[in-house]
Amino acid sequence: MQAKEWKLGVSTISWNKSPETVLSREMFDAYQKGGIDCLEISTNWALYDKINYRETEKLSKEFGIELWSYHLPYMPFPEVDITSKNKHVRDAAFEKQSNYIKKAAEIGIKTIVIHPSIEPNAPEDREELIKCTQDSLVRFAQLGEQCGVVLAVENLPRTCIGNCSADIKKLISVDDRLKVCFDTNHLLIEDNAKFIQELGDKIITIHVSDYNFLNEQHWLPYEGLIDWKQLISLLEKVGYSGPFLYELGLIAPNTIKRRELTYTDFRNNYLALINAQTPEILGKIDDTCFKKIYFETKQF
Repeated sequence: MQAKEWKLGVSTISWNKSPETVLSREMFDAYQKGGIDCLEISTNWALYDKINYRETEKLSKEFGIELWSYHLPYMPFPEVDITSKNKHVRDAAFEKQSNYIKKAAEIGIKTIVIHPSIEPNAPEDREELIKCTQDSLVRFAQLGEQCGVVLAVENLPRTCIGNCSADIKKLISVDDRLKVCFDTNHLLIEDNAKFIQELGDKIITIHVSDYNFLNEQHWLPYEGLIDWKQLISLLEKVGYSGPFLYELGLIAPNTIKRRELTYTDFRNNYLALINAQTPEILGKIDDTCFKKIYFETKQF
C-alpha cells in the first residue's frame, strides 16, 4: 500500500490540554474539523476506569471517526507488570488488562497496543524477563483471538524489554497471532530503518513522532532527526497498511518551543509527509531545557 492511501490517525493522548475531556464531544468535534480519520484510545492511567465506552462508540459514529486501536495503560508499574519474575504479579496484571481488552472489543476496536515491559531493567535480568514477558504475551494473544482483536507489541526505549528489533522478534516469536506497534521515537540502540526491515509485515500500527536519538521526545515530524522520506518509503516496501497515527500532544513538551497545535497542523504535516514534501517547521528545540532534563535525570 502506498503512503497516500494511509488514513490519518491520532492518539487521544494528544488531547493534553484538558485530559478530563478525553473522548468528549468537544474532542471528536476538533478531530472532525481537523480532518482526522481515526483514533487510538490512550490517556492518563487514572482515567481509564472513567471512560464511557458506549458514549465513545456513539460519538465515533456520529462524527465519522474510526476507533482504530486501544492502548492498554502502562502505569502504575506494579499493577501492569507483565514482565515480572513473580508469576502472581504477572497474573494480576493480566487480569487487569484483560478487562480493558474486553471493553475495547465490545465497541468494535480491533487493535490492542501493549507495552511489553516496565523499567528500569538490569542487563543481567533481560533474558529471564524476556521469557516472563513471552509467557504473558501468549495469554494475551489467546484472549485477543477470543475477543476478536489483535495484540500489537510496542517497541520501547532505554532499558525496557522490547528496546530493539531483536527483543521484539523474540517476544512475538512465541505466538503467530502477536503483531507489532512501531513507535518511531523510541529506538535508542538501533535505527528505525533496521527495525522496519527486521519486523516487516508484522508491523500493523504505528505511533508517529520525532526525536533526537538521545531519548523519546514526541515532537512533530521534522522537529527532530528522523529521515521521514526513508521511513515512509520503507513502510511502503514492507506493505504497511495501517494509519499514520500521531502520538504527541497539542501542548508542547518543555523540550521544545512551539505554539499550541491544532489538528489541522497534524493534517498539514501528514499531507506533506505522505507526498514526500517537507512540512512547515512549527517548533524550535529548547536546548537549555533539554540538556537540563537529560543530564539531571540520568536516565542512562
